[in-house]
Amino acid sequence: MIKHVVNLLKALCVDKRLLILEKLKKAPSTVNDLATALNITASAVSQHLKVLKSAGLVDDIRQGNYIYYTLITEELENARKELNKICSCHCLKNIHKHIREHHQKMHKKK
Repeated sequence: MIKHVVNLLKALCVDKRLLILEKLKKAPSTVNDLATALNITASAVSQHLKVLKSAGLVDDIRQGNYIYYTLITEELENARKELNKICSCHCLKNIHKHIREHHQKMHKKK
C-alpha cells in the first residue's frame, strides 16, 4: 500500500495536476475545457491526465465525440488515510487546504 501512496504523491507533486484535480472536483471536464481554464496547451493537459489516470485519481467517460474526465475522490481519501497512519498527529487531514494555500502564495509572487 505504501508504494501506491508514493505513486499518488508523485502524481500530485506538480502544481498543474493539482489545479486539474481542483477543476475536476467541481465538474467533469474535457481536455480542451481544462486547457482553457488553466491557460496551458491541450497536449500538456493530456500528459498530466495520463499521469493522474495511471495513479488512479481520474477516470474518463466517453459521451459522443467527447471524453470527459472525472475525479476519483476515493483514491485521494485512501492516500490520506495511509499517510495518517505514518503521521499519528493527523496533520495531513487537511492537506488539500495547505496545498491550496501554498498555490495561492506562489501565484501572488508572480
